[in-house]
Amino acid sequence: MKLIRTAAIVSLLTGCAFTSFGVQQAEALNLLDLFRKKKPVAVEEYLPLPGVAQGQPAQKQVAKPLPKVKSPQYYTYKAEPMRRIATAKIADPVVTGSVQKVVLPPMQRSSLADARQFLPDVTAYAPGDIAKAVETFYAEHDGFVWIDGSGPNAAAKAALSVLGQAASVGLDPLDYAVTVPSDDYDRGDLLAREKTLVEFEIRLSAATLTYIADTVRGRIDPNKISGYHDFKRKDVKLAAKLENIARSRDVAAYLNGQTPSGPQFAALKQELQTLETTTGEAPRVVIAPDTLLKPGISNPELANVVAAIRQKGSDALKVEHSLTLSAYQGTPEYTPELVALVEGFQKENGLKPDGIVGKASIRILTGGDTTADKVGKVRIAMEQARWLPADLGSRYVFINQPAYTVYYHDQGAEQFSMRVVVGSKAHQTFFFEDEIQTVEFNPYWGVPQSIIINEMLPKLRSDPGYLDRLGYQVEVGGRPVSSYDVNWHGSTKSVAVRQPPSSDNALGELKILFPNAHAIYMHDTPSKSFFKKDVRALSHGCVRLADPRKMAAAVLSTTVEDVAKEIAGGRNKGVSVPHKIPVYVAYFTAWPNKDGTVEYFDDVYERDMYMNRAMDATRTARRADG
Repeated sequence: MKLIRTAAIVSLLTGCAFTSFGVQQAEALNLLDLFRKKKPVAVEEYLPLPGVAQGQPAQKQVAKPLPKVKSPQYYTYKAEPMRRIATAKIADPVVTGSVQKVVLPPMQRSSLADARQFLPDVTAYAPGDIAKAVETFYAEHDGFVWIDGSGPNAAAKAALSVLGQAASVGLDPLDYAVTVPSDDYDRGDLLAREKTLVEFEIRLSAATLTYIADTVRGRIDPNKISGYHDFKRKDVKLAAKLENIARSRDVAAYLNGQTPSGPQFAALKQELQTLETTTGEAPRVVIAPDTLLKPGISNPELANVVAAIRQKGSDALKVEHSLTLSAYQGTPEYTPELVALVEGFQKENGLKPDGIVGKASIRILTGGDTTADKVGKVRIAMEQARWLPADLGSRYVFINQPAYTVYYHDQGAEQFSMRVVVGSKAHQTFFFEDEIQTVEFNPYWGVPQSIIINEMLPKLRSDPGYLDRLGYQVEVGGRPVSSYDVNWHGSTKSVAVRQPPSSDNALGELKILFPNAHAIYMHDTPSKSFFKKDVRALSHGCVRLADPRKMAAAVLSTTVEDVAKEIAGGRNKGVSVPHKIPVYVAYFTAWPNKDGTVEYFDDVYERDMYMNRAMDATRTARRADG
């Protein structure tokens, strides 16, 4: 019976992966441990070799049905239900348990000394955490925040004004609507008036806290949308927020200060305002669908192309080429000046700026988003921006999947960007944030179990030696074996496959690691032709870089020449970055560029559809308040 020394083997079910093989590969093992944030643990255990045919070739084994590794799923969004605020528990104005009531400053105390007696009769609803915060606040504080003897006070009016403008920051004002007590009431029934005011007090507190929670962390819990979303939801100290309001001398400023204030959110907010003041849309220009316009070749469709650029091009583009546009008389000659105009339009729309107008350019020139479409995308972008830190940092890497682009920021400004390839629709890239920690030169590619099972196994069952012929290394239970000797009809759980460093290695010259549960990272690729495509959702989930050496040099704070030397050495080597760098693996169909102009992208994974469904579900749940 064969004996082996078992070793740690990583089996990653989605995205891209790297796997440490036998203990003789000490450097690779150390890099794996770095990835897993653990020190290696020696295991001295001898077991029969699993998964390897004993005494007969694998192809003679009885075939079992081919297994499949399923991709993450999209969910039916379950919005948080509303619950009634337990006002009966907070009516006692003296002591609740061992907590002594806090007396608000005189300016915030109401002359309605006995009005708390009406709290048990108040009917008000809120999401669970909001309701709890309201209960906690009024259990620990005497007096009221929003009312005085004559009705709603100045703080209430300021809060209502901010809540009424919630649409300007991408929220729904109806989520925070509160009926204001009328000044026209029966002066002989002051008790009824006090009850109405107390109910207004509780409802406005609930509405205000709901607004704060929504504008800080978003209405939608991203992790309820799909298995591709991975965010730790922000913790908002709601009861403390209400106490801050109670002590504030400028409630409107305090509430407005809760909204993200970073430059990206500010650009989205400005774009939303611009879109909502846009009146009417010009009819779309029609360009013959089989048009192929090349520099130097006359084409009668050129007039329609220029007309579409007048309609779709940015103001900056039209200013830059104003002389060309004003001089053009509709002729079919495709002159160098017009080629430069077309190239500028292609560049600002993420196309290859070659001046050739084909299907991709025509799709943008004649299609694109309507104003209503853009409004929807901007609102979704504002919601999703709230999942990210309010300040992305002065140095970070931002991957926007729908744009097929990665952006490197340093010293508070974009330093460069480059094209990327992201996951296909069947192997989608996740939406999350992490920190870049390591660059690995001349990497091994550890084939994920999802690829072994879904793509390699059918071939291996009929041709078990083909991995040997391709130069891949195979291990079972930590011991190197020939792929021909593996029982590919059994479980692959203890089987590891990797591709050694080489010119045709799937990861190319290097990979940039940010440890995460999804085995997603940035890397080089031998398939350079993919970067010429306009639609680049083509990988198994990892992010392929058009210029990996430049990105590696940036995150390592070194030069491209130094990176080239490491690669030329030919040795598999991991190098830690001097300082961990935030990386946002993001998904925005509307996002501002470095000049603050919002650009729009196709919804390659249809995630905006799921966002709209989530917002509809939230809207429905919040209207069902009894």
